[in-house]
Amino acid sequence: MEEVQTWRESLTRVANLSGWDIQNKPQYVEIEEIIQKIKNIMGHKFSWLPKDNLVGMESRVETLSRILYLELVNDVRVVGISGMGGIGKTTLAYSLYERISEQYKFCCFIDVSKIYQASGTIGVQKQLLSQCLKEKNLEISNASEGTCLVWERLHHARALIVLDNVDQDRQLNMFTGNRETLLRECLGGGSRIIIVSRDKHILRKYGVDDVYQVQPLNDEDATQLFYKYAFKGNHIMTGYEELTYDILSHVQGHPLAIQVLGSSLFDRNISQWKSALVRFKENKSDNIIDFLRLGFDELDNLEKEIFLDIACFFNNEKEERVMEILDFREFHPEYGLQILAEKSLITVECGHIRMHDLLIDLGRCIAREKSPKEPIKWTRLWDYQDLHKVMSNNMESVNLEAIAVVDFLMEFDETTIRADALSKMSKLKFLKLEFVNFCGNLDHLSNELGYLRWGDYPFKSLPPSFQPDNLVELSLRVSNIKQLWKDRKHLPNLRHLDLAHSKNLIQIPDLGEAPNLRLLDLNGCKKLRQLHPSVGLLTKLTLLNLEKCKSLIKTPHFRENQILETLNLRGCRQLKEINPSIGLLQKLTFLDLDRCENLISLPNSILCLSSLEYLNLSRCPKLFNTQLLHEARDEEQMKKLCIGESPICSHSTSSIMKKWFKSPLHLLHSRARKGPVSRLLPSSPTLGCMRELHLNFCNLVQIPDAIGNLHLLESLCLRENNFATLPSLKELWKLYSLNLQDCRQLKYFPELPSRTDLSSERYQLPEYLNRDLYDIREHLRVEVYKYKKAGLNIYGCPELVDLERCTSMAFSWTRQILEAHYQYKRPCLSYNDVFPLHIASIIRGSEIPSWFNNDHEGIGSLITLDESPLMQKDNNCIGLACCVVFGPPSRIMAPPKTESVRRFRAEIPLFLGEDQVTEDHLWLFYYALPQSLLTCWDAHFKLEIEITNIGSWTFEVKKYGYRWVYEKPLEVSNLIMMHNPNS
Repeated sequence: MEEVQTWRESLTRVANLSGWDIQNKPQYVEIEEIIQKIKNIMGHKFSWLPKDNLVGMESRVETLSRILYLELVNDVRVVGISGMGGIGKTTLAYSLYERISEQYKFCCFIDVSKIYQASGTIGVQKQLLSQCLKEKNLEISNASEGTCLVWERLHHARALIVLDNVDQDRQLNMFTGNRETLLRECLGGGSRIIIVSRDKHILRKYGVDDVYQVQPLNDEDATQLFYKYAFKGNHIMTGYEELTYDILSHVQGHPLAIQVLGSSLFDRNISQWKSALVRFKENKSDNIIDFLRLGFDELDNLEKEIFLDIACFFNNEKEERVMEILDFREFHPEYGLQILAEKSLITVECGHIRMHDLLIDLGRCIAREKSPKEPIKWTRLWDYQDLHKVMSNNMESVNLEAIAVVDFLMEFDETTIRADALSKMSKLKFLKLEFVNFCGNLDHLSNELGYLRWGDYPFKSLPPSFQPDNLVELSLRVSNIKQLWKDRKHLPNLRHLDLAHSKNLIQIPDLGEAPNLRLLDLNGCKKLRQLHPSVGLLTKLTLLNLEKCKSLIKTPHFRENQILETLNLRGCRQLKEINPSIGLLQKLTFLDLDRCENLISLPNSILCLSSLEYLNLSRCPKLFNTQLLHEARDEEQMKKLCIGESPICSHSTSSIMKKWFKSPLHLLHSRARKGPVSRLLPSSPTLGCMRELHLNFCNLVQIPDAIGNLHLLESLCLRENNFATLPSLKELWKLYSLNLQDCRQLKYFPELPSRTDLSSERYQLPEYLNRDLYDIREHLRVEVYKYKKAGLNIYGCPELVDLERCTSMAFSWTRQILEAHYQYKRPCLSYNDVFPLHIASIIRGSEIPSWFNNDHEGIGSLITLDESPLMQKDNNCIGLACCVVFGPPSRIMAPPKTESVRRFRAEIPLFLGEDQVTEDHLWLFYYALPQSLLTCWDAHFKLEIEITNIGSWTFEVKKYGYRWVYEKPLEVSNLIMMHNPNS
């Protein structure tokens, strides 16, 4: 009976099914309707597709899906996809659409720009409704009717809408009555709208919830995609490795360029590859250029000029500097750069402007396209050979406005260019020449020049006819110049004057008519004996660099209204005294007198420098062995110190120098008996803003208690002095670096800071002083560690008593610094850092503390680690604490040859000059592991660290111990044993 009942119900349902009435209709119309209904019942067409094989797409789709919050079913969310042309925006949108569209009842994917150009707003409305409702022959008479239909037919519908290739904001205004948000308001909960555009401004104006910026492919995906098209597989053919690297380096992960190039090179031999690569660098494929040019063609004229300037000159330059130059060029960059960024033609990362290499090629192609064979007709020159061609013709140029040629790789080092043609470039506004050899004559320079940067300038002066009224920056580094000009020049716009390393410079001009000068760099001008008095009148000067002016005999007389912040006198060997007016520089934060070997006098007015953060008085031997200044006798005289009225006398004993350091140096509060100086100096430190203090090689016999009151002090360097004890440093919570190397009389170790506070940013040298390219080779290894080192250095202190206690304190303080760095999320040393913070301590000893898991015998300079903890999933490992016993080499042992080794370097931060290690020392250091190392382990690889050193001294790793450091227990349990190194 049950089976009969089932049959009865089934037949009833069949009988109730209605068919299709084809009376008065063509049969094919009804058949199409039947097919469409069956499709709707069967489900979405993409549900039958296999998974796509798009390279690098999986991670992008996952990220975009997260931004869409697909799990939220009650919200309507709008997300934009942006990026430069050909980067894969549409491909990404399609890939996601195929994967998720079956979840929605209504779906559409529209090429908005194409349809809008052909049919306007009505065409976009019609396409939207036709795809969503699956009605091909939908008719819409006008935009108002379309607006009503969308509201009526899609009201509360759960839909997936992709609006691709939107290049104008009006294309999204598809509804009448300024109903810009109608689509979002119309759709039901769980709906998603994706808008694809190169222009982020369009997306923001429409009010998207988030924007996914499509980035170039990473190296691995770019290589895989290239192999797919060039070799039709996943492997490279032998002999093509270097060419493949060159190609991928140039296209920088751009998918379209990789696909076009790979396809064109398939089944070609190596010779054809080389030829194709040369052609590609000179002339890109039309498919690529046309795609990229769409964004450029949408720009207004000023934005096009900015684009071309960046493409030709300013990629990877600082945004602030680029804006300054573009502003001089009257391009209104603040708005224009924003437009370029919104259209994905540039990015601004870490304060630098970046442009993709393909866009650079596009810009340079556009710059030369009107007269490709005649560079003299261009407005911009950037290529050495084009410059050589223009200069060789020695013809007048009426178009050239900007030249920037830098032969950094010295490809044309043996070629010389005649400079004569520069005299005929009357419209030149920007000139930058580096590593280019010139000869001939220079009779004139364009009076429109705002930026003149000419390295190795070969002439003895600038042309007499040159009127520098428009000059903003004048840089003639490593030049042959003796003097810029003879007479006083009107310099109303000059802000930056750089004559560094001009070894023949004998005088600088009167700068009295340069009221806006901010930076004056005379580093390495060895023949310069004194500055023009006008330097002391420059009220906007913030940096004066006189480093290595070896003939300089006196400093300027400064004025009270000056705002100088940085004064670098390092290596001024003939300088005997500092003008007392230095005390007027209330904004001065940096003063370096290192290696002023003949300096015999330091004015009392230095105590007036209340903003001073960095002071270096190292290697000034005469300063610490001479009776210097009068004693200030009352408060009225103290006031006079800061205006230079206090007398200087080389025959009286300086209370300032004597009282603080018991002869020879006193700059802070004395702990000696009360006297006239005690009234002169308050009980609190005079230099209370001090953050770095360097008093190396000074033969100091005593350090005053007042140094413990410098509560902002971060780094204290007292290397090679003769004191036996130090005052308590317990209250110096900001201190993270203490250098006592080669203090051979030191017996008693001081109290170290009871806690470490790194909540504020570490002190950094003035940025300009850190980027002196001509000194970088000489100072790189020294300066990196000098200003970035954290920890304790007590190497070469043979008189230290209670060495066990000292070792314990060293380990404890190093732990404290490490904890503070992770507490405040400060970066530590990892193997690929350029300017790392090296957390390390060095102290005499030969026993590895038991806190370290193991004790291994050293082999040469290598230490081998068990990497198995890193291979565990979710290991939370963040770094390596290591202790190395190093000492004089006892035997020569070559490191064993190993295969499949992952080797890194760790450098002992010890500077010994010509000396050698004579006894064993402990070196404790912390090594922050980069993320790439933590996630890319192979069970067949061994991890080794090669211990290296700075300089020519030799050493041997006697033994070592190490311990992996984990994130969660870092605060106490993981490092607690460092309090007692023998526990």
